Amino acid sequence: SLSAGLDLPGRFLFAVLTLMTLIANLVFIEEVVYIYRRIPSFKRSVIIWINAAAPVIATTSCIGMWIPRSTMFTDFTAAVFFAIVIHKFLMMMIKECGGQKLLLKRFENGHFKISTGPCCCCCLCLPRVRITRRTLFWLKLGTFQFAFLRPVLMFLSIVLWTNGNYTLYNLSPKGAAIWISCFVGVLTIIALWPVGIMFQQVRTLLNCKKIIPKFALYQFILILNHLQAAIINILAMQRIIPCAPPLSSSARGAYMTQQLLIMEMFLITLISRVVYRRRYRELEPPERMAEESEANKQTP
Repeated sequence: SLSAGLDLPGRFLFAVLTLMTLIANLVFIEEVVYIYRRIPSFKRSVIIWINAAAPVIATTSCIGMWIPRSTMFTDFTAAVFFAIVIHKFLMMMIKECGGQKLLLKRFENGHFKISTGPCCCCCLCLPRVRITRRTLFWLKLGTFQFAFLRPVLMFLSIVLWTNGNYTLYNLSPKGAAIWISCFVGVLTIIALWPVGIMFQQVRTLLNCKKIIPKFALYQFILILNHLQAAIINILAMQRIIPCAPPLSSSARGAYMTQQLLIMEMFLITLISRVVYRRRYRELEPPERMAEESEANKQTP
């Protein structure tokens, strides 16, 4: 633990960040109670999972801050949890449309625009895909594979680490870390693509449910937890972040990532409480929407 060697400002910073983590968890627990009281049962679990992302990442970062040797385990735990959240966010958009059957009724003649990020945002010539039960299955499979394979890869990494074959900051071609990281990167991009496709399709319909702020919060967690951490790790490996005994450059980079994540996830937890707490107008049944559209066509 670093706490023994900290000066007074360092201890104060540790105390403030730990307090932020505790408050974030208390806010989340209060939000869970609200969700169980006010949200329909078929939507409860996915909304709880999504709201739990920020407090869980803050908690793992806080543990890693106090116990530096646990950094690999805490980072892996946060990554695995967020892999599940990506799948849950897709399921939330489907459930907010009333479930799979109602979504298919609402978009029975619609088509998915698949030229979206992060895979195909530049491929504007790609054809639109008809919205059917089969295409929904492939979208759900695209996110589920990451939620399933990420824990498997985490287990493999820990096994290799105990055997001395896996070093988190060793990115040479002979090491296992570079290959596992590249494979995880490909799986992540494949998982994010279905979420982007579904969001493009339902964002107008779910505007009354404030899906755009919810999607923005999900994107912020993704960027901060993955991209920000990757940038700081690269800077640490290149020695741009200098060492400060007893911390090496890589340890100091991990230390900075954890402190930043605690503050960022604390803010996202508070904003999520506001966004998910509102009373939203329920969607019109598909039959009534069809009747209204026919009436509008007949009106001169």
